[in-house]
Amino acid sequence: MNREIQALENNKTWYLTNLPNGKKPIGCKWVFKTKYNDDGTIERHKARLVAKRYSQLEGIDYFDTFSPVAKLTTVRIILALATAKDWYIYQLDVDNAFLHGDLNEEVYMTPPQELKLPKQGLVCRLTKSLYGLKQASRQWFAKLSSFLLKLGFAQSNSDYSLFIHKTTSTCTSLLVYVDDIILAGNSMEVINKTKSIMHHTFRIKDLGKLKYFLGFKISSTKKGIHMCQRKYALDILNETGMINNKPCQTPLMSDTKPLFDTNKTSYNADSYRRLIGKLLYLTNSRPDINYFVHLLSQFVQAPTAYHHQSAQHILRYLKAAPGRGLFFPRETDLQIKGFSDSDLATCPKTRRSITGYCVFLRESLISWKSKKHSTMSRSSSEVEYKALVTTSCEIQWISYILHDLCIQLDPPSVIYYDNQAAKHIAQNPSFHERTKHIDIDCHVIRECLQNNLFRLLPISSNDQLVHIFMKALHRTNFKLNVHKLGMLSIHHPA
Repeated sequence: MNREIQALENNKTWYLTNLPNGKKPIGCKWVFKTKYNDDGTIERHKARLVAKRYSQLEGIDYFDTFSPVAKLTTVRIILALATAKDWYIYQLDVDNAFLHGDLNEEVYMTPPQELKLPKQGLVCRLTKSLYGLKQASRQWFAKLSSFLLKLGFAQSNSDYSLFIHKTTSTCTSLLVYVDDIILAGNSMEVINKTKSIMHHTFRIKDLGKLKYFLGFKISSTKKGIHMCQRKYALDILNETGMINNKPCQTPLMSDTKPLFDTNKTSYNADSYRRLIGKLLYLTNSRPDINYFVHLLSQFVQAPTAYHHQSAQHILRYLKAAPGRGLFFPRETDLQIKGFSDSDLATCPKTRRSITGYCVFLRESLISWKSKKHSTMSRSSSEVEYKALVTTSCEIQWISYILHDLCIQLDPPSVIYYDNQAAKHIAQNPSFHERTKHIDIDCHVIRECLQNNLFRLLPISSNDQLVHIFMKALHRTNFKLNVHKLGMLSIHHPA
């Protein structure tokens, strides 16, 4: 606490003054946290003074609050490229990041009890953003982005948290997630120079080569990079009391129809929501449970005991291999490959369809999705075409990110699909008269095909990889698809 107070005063976060008439100070409190290493050992104990944001008034104490953070798809793209191109990749952490943001609004705060005041009745007039303020993250990102732009970095239009520095022979990328930063590139000299300049301005901590980021364990070997959330999965098992339960081979119980039966015994909704929320974050490195968590998340409003039992079944599946995660192999040539499919009228209650897709950068899985449609579709051709449009938009966005990262994709991307009607609609204008209800989607796909952004290639339904994001597969097919996703476990079962 004393070190935190000293850091705030050294940073000139506030100055003491009398409270003007008509102004109301916001409160503050101490928040204590224990930081852990990836192996579960204690890294350090942390004390932080935060403002009580609930007493801030919009239009007086703050105006805008939104601040961009890195998309996890972009994180996976950086890891895949660092592996394929043999880039250097490091992790940085900013000390008291929010304290660097300049505060434009006139905000007063009651002083903490530990602060020695020259006289009673004084308050703190904040000159820099403080943790807890609603505009704190926005002000910090504005300060960091303006600094990086002056340093010669360019901000990506596809992901505002990604900054790229290009020369004729070097390419350096800097990815920002609040105060955690990934710095990657092909020149160690540029990386060291960037570290030195940033440390002089923001007092950064160089955490060395990327090993642990946002709860993801990053392990680098000669064959590639492995990304998993083993500690996070084990924490969920410990918190739910499932750590000693018997593991199972698939993440969903064989019968899914009772999930839609709302007449069963109800279950504690708060506990169920917390568990589903944790599992949703786990899907960022576990695409094998993506569909099943997506299915159970539809019942967070009024879960039943069967829903909780199904969630426990997922936990038993995690118990079998908590260290399973994505593997990015070292490959020289890069090509985007997408798999697209959709299942008509899957939901037995609303009769709405489910779209699934996954996108690979060569053999590295970087993006996937399982989503229930917001409206009903009238034919299998329509839902297949909607899935094709969703996949093409994702591939287009990924290609923009790769272009920003100095990667030129010579061969066009490929999308594998298993519906001939979707192909004819995409390539044959004579079909448009009978498909006016998806006319906009037709134009999206045709424009991508004409620009040679990707090619459409047929695939057998038995080989369609994206089925794992749309339906409960038989155990044999499920294991085969998990293997094809490029998932690997580097730890023995717990």
